[in-house]
Formats: sequence, structure tokens, C-alpha cells
Amino acid sequence: MQIGIDYRPVTAAPYSGIARQVLALEQAILAGENAQLHRFTAAPLGHPHRMLAHCPATASPVYGLHRPRERVNFELRFLPAAIAAAELDIYIATANTGLPVWRAPAHTRYILLLHDVFQLTMANHHSSRLKAMVYRQIDRLGISSSVALADAIWTPSVFTADQARYLFPEAAGKISVLPNAVPALAAPDPLCTFPALPALFWLVVGTREPRKNIPWFVQCWQQARQQNASVPALVLVGSADDLPLELRAADGMYFVSGISDAELLSLYAQTSCLWQPSLAEGFGLPVLEALAQGAAVAVALGSALDEICPTDSPRFSPLDTAGLQQLMLELAVRPQPLRWAARQVWADEFAMPAYTKRVHALLQGVLSMPQ
Repeated sequence: MQIGIDYRPVTAAPYSGIARQVLALEQAILAGENAQLHRFTAAPLGHPHRMLAHCPATASPVYGLHRPRERVNFELRFLPAAIAAAELDIYIATANTGLPVWRAPAHTRYILLLHDVFQLTMANHHSSRLKAMVYRQIDRLGISSSVALADAIWTPSVFTADQARYLFPEAAGKISVLPNAVPALAAPDPLCTFPALPALFWLVVGTREPRKNIPWFVQCWQQARQQNASVPALVLVGSADDLPLELRAADGMYFVSGISDAELLSLYAQTSCLWQPSLAEGFGLPVLEALAQGAAVAVALGSALDEICPTDSPRFSPLDTAGLQQLMLELAVRPQPLRWAARQVWADEFAMPAYTKRVHALLQGVLSMPQ
């Protein structure tokens, strides 16, 4: 079985959530006995990925692979002929879009990994309104085209599947749920400490996108901390620039960025609670990464977070200021019980062995489709 995957997310942003899923998919495919993997990407001359992937002859900037011109060069001019030359049985677009505009050869099946559709339903972070408008139209065209061309569409959650069916009812029969993998990362270093951080803290991972709802959450935390000093300090993994100026210097708030996987796992292991206040999530990988380290979590209601958390995890509305403050005050006084083993067992349902089994079952389903 010859399988190709779009490797551009790994080339462009190897530590991103989507790149981690591409690496998990790569690992799952390579675990198959009869699978031969082909990677497809664009990269600068001399980039190491040129040694392991099919690449256009012309160079591409690593940090510009998402730009319209680079996408056109790759998806329209390079990819159709490259897929045909590799005689693939399956080609998988791994980043919401990216299938070639031209239809696949008759013997090749197309799969689209649709992580979420927030580019179409919510405001994303862009440097200007004009850029936001342009990219929304590009995303709409790219996602719509890939959805139409795909023989199968895999989403990480029922929530994303339902959103995709609403936006693309004609594709409803092609959609299956493949929960994201929580790959085994480097173990947290027991000696890894952050001297600038307090011993007791709450944790939030990801600050950039508006849907993460971080300014609202920080305001709620700040007000709860003013009511009761026992509310722990807050550590945000992300950039202070993603917050309004008036919130960046809040007493008891710390920013951490540019950390390794081992350092992130150490933060998960040390925090008394990971909070995920998102207005919407297509999956919620940090939540499961934290649970895999035995950390307590508290999550917002109304999206894929409903599906991936243990039933005893505290939940709150991402719009209810008073309700969140009350929950914070309660957890400050009565933290969640220590249930490391139970949380790790829950996260194991999303670990690589379970994910690999699901991937191969779905691949066999695609291969069995009539020509």
C-alpha cells in the first residue's frame, strides 16, 4: 500500500498541534506491515526534509508555506504530477485543505484531515482586517475544494464532524471521526524547574487565537484573586503580546514561551489545574497532554472539550463571568482530588496504540471503496 501525506505542517511549524498530528499519523502508517510512506513538502534548498520527502525543485521559505503563492505552486503545479508519479493508493491532506485542484488518478484515493472549520466560522488572528478578509476567502475556497475532492474526511471529534456536516451537507456521508493522538513525548524532567514561578499555580496553554478566550479568562481570574488571595498564580504558555496592555502586568500572572516538550510536560506535572476556557475547540490536545501527566483540568462547555474530558472534570460556560469566578473561588479552597492514575488511564485511550488501530481500520475502509 503506497500512502502519501502532506508533510508541510512539520516543515513549517514542527511543534504546532497540527504538526504533532502529522507526526503521529506518520508513525501510525509506518507501523503497518504493508505500508510504504511518501512524504510531500516544500522547503528551502538544503533543508533536511528534502532528503526524505518529494519536493518541488524550486525553493520555498519555511515560514511562508501558508502564503497563497506558495500554496498555488505546491498544490496546483507540483502535487498532481508528483502524486501520479508515486503511483499512490492513498494521499492524505493533513491541514484542513491542500488536496490538488486536479482530480486524483483513478487508482488514488484522497483523504482530508479536517481538524476544525474555525477559519470559516470564527475570527482568527491576523495582522489586519484586510489580511483577515483575504485569508478567510482563500480558506473558504481551499477547504470547500478539498472537501468536494476527498473520498473520505477524518475529523478529530464529533463536534467538528457536526460542524462540517452543517457547512458541507453534501459531504456528510464521507465524514468519520478519528480522535487525535496524544503521542508519547519526552518524559518530564524531574529536575526541570522554573525558578521564577511560584510553587502553586494554575496553567493555561495557548494565547494567540481569539477563540481561546484568554482576555476574558484572565479578567475573571484577576477578579477572583482580588476576592480571595488563595486563588493561585496564573502561568500562561504564550506571548504577553496576545493580551490587551491593561492585562499584561496583572499581579500573580506569569508568561512562559519558547519551551521544549519536556519543559511543557513538567509544567503539566507541576500545575494544580490546567484551564481551557476556549469558546470552541476542534479537539483540545493540551487537555489530554495534561491528563496524561496526571494533572487536574477544568474546561469550557460547548465544543470538543465536552468529549475528551473525564466526567468528573469541572466545567464552566465560556460566557458566564460570575459562574467561572465562583468555580475559581471553590477550587482555590478545595482543589480537585489527586487522581493521577485515573487521569492517565483516561488519556491512554488517545495514546498511540489506540490511535494506530483506528488509523488502519479507516485506511482499510478507504481502500475498500469501489473504484
